[in-house]
Amino acid sequence: MKEIKVFNTGLNNDFKETLTKVIHNFDTYEGGVGKRNIIKIIPVEGVSLNIKAFKTPNAVNKIVYNFFRKSKAQRSFEYANKLLELGVGTPKPMAYFEYKSVFSFNKSFYISEQLDCDMTYRELTKDFNIPDYDIILRAFTRFTYGLHEKGIRFLDHSPGNTLIKKNENGYDFYLVDLNRMQFGPMDFETRIKNFARLTIHKSMVEVMSDEYAKCSGEDFNTIFNLMWQETEAFQEKFHRKKRLKKKLLKK
Repeated sequence: MKEIKVFNTGLNNDFKETLTKVIHNFDTYEGGVGKRNIIKIIPVEGVSLNIKAFKTPNAVNKIVYNFFRKSKAQRSFEYANKLLELGVGTPKPMAYFEYKSVFSFNKSFYISEQLDCDMTYRELTKDFNIPDYDIILRAFTRFTYGLHEKGIRFLDHSPGNTLIKKNENGYDFYLVDLNRMQFGPMDFETRIKNFARLTIHKSMVEVMSDEYAKCSGEDFNTIFNLMWQETEAFQEKFHRKKRLKKKLLKK
């Protein structure tokens, strides 16, 4: 099996060689979180790296990723660099690896610097007593509005994919799990639908709708009605899939 390596050109050769050995021996490192994709935090030459191993694709996608579509690792790397160019926070991209043969695709890895944060958006959905709760939620909404203004549609805009870090003047936000993004102008409906996966709580939707109305100049009621409608629709679809999966497993 041939290995195709693509690196950030800023990496020196010694670091590249060390990183290559780490990837070759990824399975021997302890720890790791995730089911389909595995993430491990591994120190390499004094740098704490976040290494994401994507699940080996099925037979069809092995062909798709080999010939027709960029791998999840490559997209993550390229999108991270594009976000940084656009002034959007994300952990520093370091490299990506792909294991390929002439006719098929195997595993891929995305490597970024580990970024230690104070919380993720997910904590906001579970603990309403977090200090500065309203300030953080409104700042997050402004951050999302900023993404939309820059033409960034983060398709995996979900609770665990925004890291939040306190600074001297407020809060910074960093996107992770980057392999599904679209870039370009968005209409009003597409922008508001982008909030659908974030929470089940109506009170949070009300605050985000209010702040987005302030940012955009659009009517609060129009925003809230659409955002809540899309939130409910996503939840119904999500639970319907879970029920179907449960039935299939019983058979």
